[in-house]
Amino acid sequence: MKADLHRADLLTRRRFAARAARTFLGVSTLPASLWFGDRVLAAGQGASTLKQIPTAKRVIYLYLSGGMSHLDTLDPKPGHEAMGPTKTINTPVDGLQLGEYLPRLAKRAPHLAILRSLSSTQGAHKQGNYYMHTSYELRSSIRHPALGAWLMHLQGPDNSSLPGSVMIGNDSQHPGAGFLEAANQPLMINDPDGGLRNSRRPGFFSPESFSSQLEVSAKLDRAFAEKYNQRNVRAYQDMYQDAIRLMNSKDLAAFDLSKESDATRERYGDDPFARGVLLARRLVENGIRFVEVTSNGWDTHNANFVTLPEKAEMLDQALSALLDDLHRRGLLNDTLVVLATEFGRTPEINANEGRDHHPKAFSCLLAGGGVKGGRVYGRTDESGSDVVENKLSIPDLNATISYALGLPLDQVVYSPSLRPFTVADKGKPVTQLFA
Repeated sequence: MKADLHRADLLTRRRFAARAARTFLGVSTLPASLWFGDRVLAAGQGASTLKQIPTAKRVIYLYLSGGMSHLDTLDPKPGHEAMGPTKTINTPVDGLQLGEYLPRLAKRAPHLAILRSLSSTQGAHKQGNYYMHTSYELRSSIRHPALGAWLMHLQGPDNSSLPGSVMIGNDSQHPGAGFLEAANQPLMINDPDGGLRNSRRPGFFSPESFSSQLEVSAKLDRAFAEKYNQRNVRAYQDMYQDAIRLMNSKDLAAFDLSKESDATRERYGDDPFARGVLLARRLVENGIRFVEVTSNGWDTHNANFVTLPEKAEMLDQALSALLDDLHRRGLLNDTLVVLATEFGRTPEINANEGRDHHPKAFSCLLAGGGVKGGRVYGRTDESGSDVVENKLSIPDLNATISYALGLPLDQVVYSPSLRPFTVADKGKPVTQLFA
């Protein structure tokens, strides 16, 4: 009886400590037993326990919003009626062919690991996009973090004066930091040509006057911030501190594409996505660890064979230039390049000469960051409709990316609502992809 009372008292004190931590810290990575005792020792159960010395220091994540047709690009089916008018081309890798709209990437196949066995449970754009970024299904009750936010939370930035994560492109649906602290939120840049706007000290403020104003503001805010030490209040403080660090950073020029030569800009292409990819290269060179670039317009329900060649040409040129630059600068070995999309397109060609949503089977691509190139992982059937070998879930893909970064896949992080989460849910990394 005495032992039972002692245990009950211990759990009560543990719960009090945990809830106090939640109040003051916002998000907790405390062990599960400190939250609910032995009752939730299974928190995070099923997550991969594999550990990895990081092979990638940083990630450039290229996201094709709308659902890229795998049949016309990374997983063609030569001679099958599902191809429509799209032809295939050979690559330097024996037996590996790509769709004819990716001739530059075909030449760089020795750098590429093509994943042809992705399968998603989400067949709508918003839900598929969210699932791809977070490994969790969209819920109205919580917002999950994207991979860049997990990286910042679990490992932190490399360059303390620049944001650790940047999102380039007009993607209002991006989950950002989710339930994590605002300090893990990616910096959003809509126009890569515009650089980082409003990042200079106003000319009418001298450095001394600016510092004085900041000190006055801090004094006025101090009592309120101490009394209400909550995540929303900290978010405002973090935002101002980050802005000040950026304004004073010598690395601010990383955001300025005008520093690049006309020849370099021409190699990447003359469109917002190409500029975003070029900016991504500049940012990772300056210590930013996770850069995502979004390309819209891949939802080819109509005129697939008119729209897709134009989109693929843009992708082919920008991604090829990026791989060349990273390789030439000695950055490809420890920079993981990811090409992702929320789902594929149907083998059936509809009445509008388009392809509809197809989450059952589609393709993504990895390069660099310790991943062995010149190979294909997984296989779909003769029409590209179903996965028949090495099926990969979306959490598996995100676990593989996280594994390359050396993130602890089984570390449980608790949201402010006391729910346990891991970086890739129950995804298992594909360790065979690594050299």
